[in-house]
Amino acid sequence: MKNIAIFASGAGSNAQKIIDHFRNSSIARVALILCNKPEAGVLKIAEKEGIPSVLIEKEGFFRTDHYIKVLKDASTDLVVLAGFLWKVPANLVQAFPDRIINIHPALLPKYGGKGMYGNFVHEAVILAKETESGITIHFVNEKYDDGATILQERCTITPDDTPETLAAKIHLLEHQWYPLIVERLLTS
Repeated sequence: MKNIAIFASGAGSNAQKIIDHFRNSSIARVALILCNKPEAGVLKIAEKEGIPSVLIEKEGFFRTDHYIKVLKDASTDLVVLAGFLWKVPANLVQAFPDRIINIHPALLPKYGGKGMYGNFVHEAVILAKETESGITIHFVNEKYDDGATILQERCTITPDDTPETLAAKIHLLEHQWYPLIVERLLTS
């Protein structure tokens, strides 16, 4: 049985989809949820699902190896970022080479980088009059949204789309594909 650790900062909809996907799995389970915001919905999900959670302290995250130890103590096989808004420090990337993945709500390399998350991405995509957007699932390295691409899936943008309607289309892609890619990485 493989162990997944999820890092999240918000409501936790992607975390919930991954938990649901692996609920009765013989392949893997979500063993730990780490969060940097005490009020985040993902912590309520962890409690409801009976999954241990850790509230991340900023200084310890960026200046120590404490969370590497936390992940190793949980026998983590794959680290999944699901709406986690901090850049992963180099020591953590190096401790889990090619075992940290992220999902981005656009077709990288466009609309990536610092500050490009959530509705900021969707607003930029619509302002640029793009005709399609989508998701990029990628490995994490020391730079924002820069790691090797694992999968991209697309959706059409219509002239009537708003950042909110585009966000809904992107969430459907995220919820459909992220659990499948997590499973594929753990079984390949």
